[in-house]
Amino acid sequence: MTPILVFDIETVPDVAGLRRAHQLPPALDDAAVLDWALQRRRLQTGGDFLQLHFHRVVAISCALRDGQSFKIASVGSPDDAEPELIRRFFDLVDKHTPQLVSWNGGGFDLPVLNHRALIHGVTAAKFWDWGDDDREFKYNSYLGRYHTRHLDLMDVLAMYQPRAAAGLDAMARLCGFPGKLGMDGSAVHAAVKAGGLEDVRRYCETDVLNTWLVYQRFRLLRGELSAGEYAKEISLARDRIAAIGAPHWHEFLAAWDANASG
Repeated sequence: MTPILVFDIETVPDVAGLRRAHQLPPALDDAAVLDWALQRRRLQTGGDFLQLHFHRVVAISCALRDGQSFKIASVGSPDDAEPELIRRFFDLVDKHTPQLVSWNGGGFDLPVLNHRALIHGVTAAKFWDWGDDDREFKYNSYLGRYHTRHLDLMDVLAMYQPRAAAGLDAMARLCGFPGKLGMDGSAVHAAVKAGGLEDVRRYCETDVLNTWLVYQRFRLLRGELSAGEYAKEISLARDRIAAIGAPHWHEFLAAWDANASG
């Protein structure tokens, strides 16, 4: 069985990077730098979503299914700097050569990780293998949009049509899973500024589990799993987070039961 690695990242604006890239004067404090950058984006695009290379990674969470094992956690520790978080993620790819699964990972998570890895000088050899070192990667690498080593569920389910894309929260809830709990991506920056990085990491983990659960439904859809095998995968995930016993998993299970019966 090929290991499966479902992942998600959370980011905040890279104020130091904005200052450096735009050669802004030292007299501007961080709040003024960010306000300037967001106003500039609004003039350019009508919104304040920064370019991906100006997103600083503060959390990466993963669910790893390997053999009989299922693990879900955030990589590293809250004290780890961005380069260490990114290095740990790509080390997982190097170690396991997994099937990568994400929700909008092709449109956001992986481009952010690639830009930030380049900025910090992080090595990601297996991820960037075009087939030079492994012939199996020549026609199925992590880099090709229509290759399957990385499966962006949002992109695939929409048949690569942006106007058909659905959000993870809605799709998870429609499938009877919990969906997002208490936070979304727009709240991450404020939470980090307020000292709530642990809350962000926990939120990221629940997004990963929602993605994992929807992925199991997708495997059932395409006939990769039988109904019995699907039920076993779902039970395994429930049992694993129940055994962890952390408060966010208790909340997740309660929301799962409520949504499934609603």
